[in-house]
Amino acid sequence: MPSISIHVVDVSRGVVARGLRVEVFATAPARRIIASGAIAENGVLNDAALAAIFPPGHYEAVFHIADYYKNESVPLPATPFLDIVTYRFGITDSRQHYHLPFKMTPWGYSCFRGGA
Repeated sequence: MPSISIHVVDVSRGVVARGLRVEVFATAPARRIIASGAIAENGVLNDAALAAIFPPGHYEAVFHIADYYKNESVPLPATPFLDIVTYRFGITDSRQHYHLPFKMTPWGYSCFRGGA
């Protein structure tokens, strides 16, 4: 089933990142928002727009990490190491599903194309 899915885990605390704000953008021909929202209880960004068939091209997923940790009362420095992380990825085959697992801490992150 062609689509994009995003699953986020706060590995510093061993929980899904419920409440983390995420946006997904297409970058061409002009940057435009496709989906946005907060990560749900199951760790997934639930936006029906992500079930679409996406044409080949570049896209961005934007993760609001510092706000998430502040809302969770996790102590951060006055200037957080990570604030807003933008992950740019490409879609080559519109018939495929693109799953983006995102693992994060206040100090680092990992994002890759998963198999789900």
